Amino acid sequence: MEKKNNKSKDSSTILLTGLEEEVQLAPLTRKIRLQLTPPSLADNRSDLDRLSQALFPSFGRIQVPLPLMRKLPQVCREQNWEITALLGRTTQGWKLLELQAGDTTSRHYGLAVDIGTTTVVARLLDLQTGASLGTAADYNGQVSYGEDVLTRIFLTMESDGPGLLQEAIVKTLNGLIARLCAEAGITGEEIAAVVCGANTAMVHFLLGLDASRICREPYIPVLSNPGFLKAGDVGLQVLPQGLLYCLPSTGSYVGGDVVAGILVSGMHRREEVSLLVDIGTNGEIILGNWDWLVACAGAAGPALEGGVVAAGMRAEAGAIDRVRIQPDGRVTYHVIGEGKPAGICGSGLVDCLAELLLAGLIDRAGHLADGRDSFTLVPANESANGREIVITQNDINNFLRTKGAVNAAVEVLLESVGCGMGDITHFYAAGAFGRHLDLESAVTIGLYPDIPRERMIQLGNSSLEGARQVLLSEEKLQEVEEIASRITYFELNVNQSFMNKFVGSRFLPHTNLDYYPSVRARLAARGLIR
Repeated sequence: MEKKNNKSKDSSTILLTGLEEEVQLAPLTRKIRLQLTPPSLADNRSDLDRLSQALFPSFGRIQVPLPLMRKLPQVCREQNWEITALLGRTTQGWKLLELQAGDTTSRHYGLAVDIGTTTVVARLLDLQTGASLGTAADYNGQVSYGEDVLTRIFLTMESDGPGLLQEAIVKTLNGLIARLCAEAGITGEEIAAVVCGANTAMVHFLLGLDASRICREPYIPVLSNPGFLKAGDVGLQVLPQGLLYCLPSTGSYVGGDVVAGILVSGMHRREEVSLLVDIGTNGEIILGNWDWLVACAGAAGPALEGGVVAAGMRAEAGAIDRVRIQPDGRVTYHVIGEGKPAGICGSGLVDCLAELLLAGLIDRAGHLADGRDSFTLVPANESANGREIVITQNDINNFLRTKGAVNAAVEVLLESVGCGMGDITHFYAAGAFGRHLDLESAVTIGLYPDIPRERMIQLGNSSLEGARQVLLSEEKLQEVEEIASRITYFELNVNQSFMNKFVGSRFLPHTNLDYYPSVRARLAARGLIR
């Protein structure tokens, strides 16, 4: 047994990479320096009229809250009528968020956030320049109440459930905010806007909403687009009256994180048909082009995150994330970080199953060769805990159900719009898992479609990138809301066609090898099929 143990990125670094697009800077909050004309007997306009008229040419009629009306006289006179107005975008136009004496335009910050079921990532941005000032990640504090979404949704049925989940995620976010502010040398109150990409349930938890109906027929959330909220209303330690905007969702299980993936991929602007798959703790699938977008979702992710694999673990130090198996059964593997392996993460599992298939150690139905009930990846004396790391027949069966669900969902979407597998011209893998998955391994087992590899794009953390783009650009804000309004959502829980296809889809790579010509050729070259 050989081990490759080169230094690898830790779990937080894995979540930070991905595509990044330059946007025309027009952030959701603006800091404007004004040199107002002091009043005189010849100019006896009120302080508020003086401010409003100075801002009107660029922002139209603005909303001014009563606390700022009270603050206005002192701020105007403190620096001889030089003031900085902080404005925030609302659905009705622009609203005054804060007034400061003098010119403070150089200190204007925002936060883009990806709230994942397992991990939360935040990026601090300078809203005057668009520059990134730092990124931080941490585990979602809600994990202590349950690693999967459904467990947490059930918790919201209890009287104190919504409050407990909100407190946990806000604590996680405030910890990240404190870290980023300390590193950048700023205060939390200088952060004027927070934009979050998250699935529908995570948005409900953040806002302290009852999410219980998301998982009960007819699967209706409290809301899909919360609009512009006050960050202080949920307890974020930023400017209390600053903006909080959650990317809009479509349906109970296709959230703003997936809408962000569409935005970042640009598939909604293409004439050709594209497929986007985001597999995390849940799996979301989008099919479409510039004319139409259809979507569905299901609990595909847990098997890929170690949830139903005996030796499974998250993609963190000690996890096997790469596997190669020779025809004679000899194994080489790569471990995240330094030290001995403690388990296997999702990308390692996909690699392992692809290698087992190509080595002839499992058949297309997923049965281990020679009637054995497990395959040893790491012997006990090489592991971190002194126990063998094995892939069991039960692990493989669980994975085939997960993979089969993805296959069946894709086929349902294709069938719904009259397309075939051959009509997919571009494939986008969203999420941290998709970013680090070996494409050939994913195609080999049928998790991803068999199309030209140059048309397969790994987006990385598109939820974070989508939040960044919307934070920095009014144009992207309008675009993301338009995308959400266009999506047709298919509820798989009551779709008989899905259930029929699911039953016949638990083969490697698929029951129909015509869908996977490159895999068929590789299997044939190794004498594994005729």
